[in-house]
Amino acid sequence: MSPIAAIAKADAVAVAERSAAGARREVASGVLPLVVSKLVYCAGGHRLLDEISFTLRAGANTMLLGPNGAGKSLLLRLCHGLLEPERGSVSWGGEGAKHAHRWVSMVFQKPVLLRRSAAANIDYALAVKGVPRVARKVRVNTALADAGLEHLARRPARVLSGGEQQRLAIARAWASQPRVLLLDEPTSNLDPAATRAIETLIQSIRRAGARIIMSTHDLAQARRLGDDVLFIHKGRVLEHTPAGDFFECPRSAPARAFLRGDLLS
Repeated sequence: MSPIAAIAKADAVAVAERSAAGARREVASGVLPLVVSKLVYCAGGHRLLDEISFTLRAGANTMLLGPNGAGKSLLLRLCHGLLEPERGSVSWGGEGAKHAHRWVSMVFQKPVLLRRSAAANIDYALAVKGVPRVARKVRVNTALADAGLEHLARRPARVLSGGEQQRLAIARAWASQPRVLLLDEPTSNLDPAATRAIETLIQSIRRAGARIIMSTHDLAQARRLGDDVLFIHKGRVLEHTPAGDFFECPRSAPARAFLRGDLLS
């Protein structure tokens, strides 16, 4: 292929990518609502999630809040189909969790990165999903730019700072063009500058049309990013309300204690 033809092909791919991004909000409705019904999960003889039920529709950032051990991370893994519940069900747009992997991506609290460059981490993930080479190049460059990591494209991923690694993990997930992004405490143990950079990336992804479902231990962050709140305590959803209502007038005693900073047993 001549250089001119290659450039033209890359330009065409870029136009297609922008069109896909513009339509993402409409397409998201195909994988939503997320319906969790009477979900039970047990381990070691203990019931860790107990009859959890809720519905999430398009168009909001949902914050999962609750004390340590409440079941937030576990719930995200069940929603992503990484674990099987003891009872109950998870459905995305009427399909089971494992059928939604094309449209739902998850980023873990501790980034899982390959022993290769930042750019190659994203490229490999796209190759596994069958994205053509020319399209992969465009997506890799776009994802790195969105995350503010383009100057680190050739840097080995595992020598990046903690915040840079987390941004790379989010960028890699976002490059596959998911309709929903599940984030498990993405700024845990990061300094304010790294946290701010990740929040900026999350807000950019939201504006592009993705649905964000995110666990966090940071109440100020939940106020900044959240549209609605799922409050979980002892494996149960005690509240699912708009974020403003939750922070101003929580209905349950455990939620009020949590917001005061009390230790919940």
